[in-house]
Amino acid sequence: MKHNRRLLPASLTALVSAVSLFHTSSGFSSTPSSIYTTIQSSSTLLDPITGEELSSPILPNKNKKKTLVVLLPQLGEFDSAEYCEFLVSAEKSLEENDIELQIVGIGDTTAARNFCDFTGLSPEKLCIDPNGDLHRDLKLHSGPNFDVPEGVSDDVIKFFLRQLPGGVPTDEDQLRPVGNAWLNYLAMCAGIGAPGTLPEILRGYFGDKNAPERFREDDVVEAGFVTIGPGVGPTKIGPLSYQQWFADEKGYQRPVELATVRLKNMVEVLTKWDDYVSNPLAIALRGATYLFDEDGKELYSYKSRGVLTYSETMPRPLTFLTKW
Repeated sequence: MKHNRRLLPASLTALVSAVSLFHTSSGFSSTPSSIYTTIQSSSTLLDPITGEELSSPILPNKNKKKTLVVLLPQLGEFDSAEYCEFLVSAEKSLEENDIELQIVGIGDTTAARNFCDFTGLSPEKLCIDPNGDLHRDLKLHSGPNFDVPEGVSDDVIKFFLRQLPGGVPTDEDQLRPVGNAWLNYLAMCAGIGAPGTLPEILRGYFGDKNAPERFREDDVVEAGFVTIGPGVGPTKIGPLSYQQWFADEKGYQRPVELATVRLKNMVEVLTKWDDYVSNPLAIALRGATYLFDEDGKELYSYKSRGVLTYSETMPRPLTFLTKW
């Protein structure tokens, strides 16, 4: 009996240790992930309407629902409007599955107002990070990390920036930093330091049998002397008018359909550039997607590494949610 009494505490200790180890290794720990706490403790996130600091963190200490956190690049960006089209469409489904949506975008209150008007996103689902500080804290991608060579004169940089939206910064000290930001962004547009960008651009033109339709029948896009629509059929380029051969086909992403959606988004941004882009230094910063459980444990994460690569399953960007 004495022998059993001596062994019993040790046996219980071993059992408790084993259960504890299983509890932690199996993902049952209630400790929030480091990503969760970084987002939760960010002091740079602002209200999209007032521009004031948030009255409470976007992620609580304890949640009754899972939380889908999407960090967008500049609100005036291809990825941002395109991704939000899917997120807005999925809001009802997210609510039905007890998933709270929270979006963080780079921009100011003017950009937020324009973005919400254009995408249909509720301001309640959005908060703004004017300088992309949270993106940097999370070490999100910002291109191939190029710098304008020292041998390139300021005059050459100014000439380069005059050809781009926003032009030359009024602050001379910002000339090279803005030049670097644009250099990295344009490099990504060309596929440099941006895996997946070029194939995604081509997918927009050639179509995709595995992706849904993207352009509504009443949608019209006007860009200079080019008019497309209503729908994907009628096209007018100056005095030339014609009908696309795939106009009557349905049920999949047709050729140039996604490219037309992107043209529509580009027209929106370029015609309101100063409203959308308040800080060109953040133009190269990419976004990310995180899904957390009720305790802040990371269930899913994806970091974009290019332009137009906001999801790892671009034909159907929200496929990862089917598991939950």
